Amino acid sequence: MYERHFNLTDKPFRLTPELKLRYPEPSQEITLNTLELALRDGEGFIKVVGEVGLGKTLVCRALLARLKHPFLTAWIPDPQISPGSLRQAIGRELGIAFQNRASLQELHQLLQIGLLELAAAGKRPVLLIDEAQALTPATLEAVRLLTNLETERRKLLQVVLFGQPELDHRLARPNMRQLRQRITFSCTLEALSPPAVGEYIEHRTRAAGAAEALFTPGAVRRIARASRGVPRLVNILSHKALLAAWGRGLPRAGRAEVRRAVADTESVTRGPSRLPGRLMRAAVVLGATVAAWTWFSGWPGAGS
Repeated sequence: MYERHFNLTDKPFRLTPELKLRYPEPSQEITLNTLELALRDGEGFIKVVGEVGLGKTLVCRALLARLKHPFLTAWIPDPQISPGSLRQAIGRELGIAFQNRASLQELHQLLQIGLLELAAAGKRPVLLIDEAQALTPATLEAVRLLTNLETERRKLLQVVLFGQPELDHRLARPNMRQLRQRITFSCTLEALSPPAVGEYIEHRTRAAGAAEALFTPGAVRRIARASRGVPRLVNILSHKALLAAWGRGLPRAGRAEVRRAVADTESVTRGPSRLPGRLMRAAVVLGATVAAWTWFSGWPGAGS
């Protein structure tokens, strides 16, 4: 929408995990390096925990991109899955054939045979489960049983769980002690520090083609304070602030634009504010008017 106005080649603050825009935040880099080292060492069970919006799925995608031969990966993005469906999904992702209408016991045995064959071929299967805090107790138990599969030297299947802090609460229950004891590495994602928020914004705008700063220093400080360093909120506020700046024909977003973005974002305010919301919508309407006028009149300065 505003890419032409700011001379961008891409949208810098997409909410979808995009590796080319990923900022190397310290806790994410530590987590990625730990995961890679642990998987190469053959550790069976690893856990990654982070609050909503801190980039768990992005770390998962980055790990998938890093794991090359001899690793084979099975990624389960939907935790609402039964034990049988979990085994079928793992087999499908790893290229292990199952019989139609196989029982749970048959699925487990066929999966074990397939994993043994992959190990004999020098392959290293890895199971990654996103939003693992939502797994049912039965499916969590199925995951534990899968980590029992091993040769004399190493596990046949390594598992990485990505989840919100509720995952830790679930694993702390007495009936989860067997699974908890199998976790050899546990990583925690952290929010961005205020200086890192500025680096994050600059990194993403530069990656999207910006030749100069698109936010004033005051705007960056306001985003850092309002977002509490949560990357997803930084993206939302930055996008709305640029939208407001575009609507007013400004070359960059300032504190006023960020203030409007904050007022229009319920997740960073106690409740929605009708007046700021109208101001934001007015900025969007104004921006659309400016864009239309630029398009039809060929005014040279408006789209730069």
